[in-house]
Amino acid sequence: MGKKVRKLQLRAAVAKMRLRGLAEDLPRKWREIEEVAEETSTVFAELHGARRELAAMKKLR
Repeated sequence: MGKKVRKLQLRAAVAKMRLRGLAEDLPRKWREIEEVAEETSTVFAELHGARRELAAMKKLR
C-alpha cells in the first residue's frame, strides 16, 4: 500500500504542475481547463483514498 501512495503522490504532483502550467498559459489554453482540472481532481481523490486505507491498515497493526 505504501508504494501505491508514493506513486499517487508523484501523479498528484505532476497533475498539480500541469494545472499550474495551464494557468500560466491562460487565456490561450482555456479549452483545456476542464480536462486538466478533472484529471487533477481524480488523482487527488485516489491519493486521499489510498492514504485513508494506509492509515486504517496501520491502525490494525
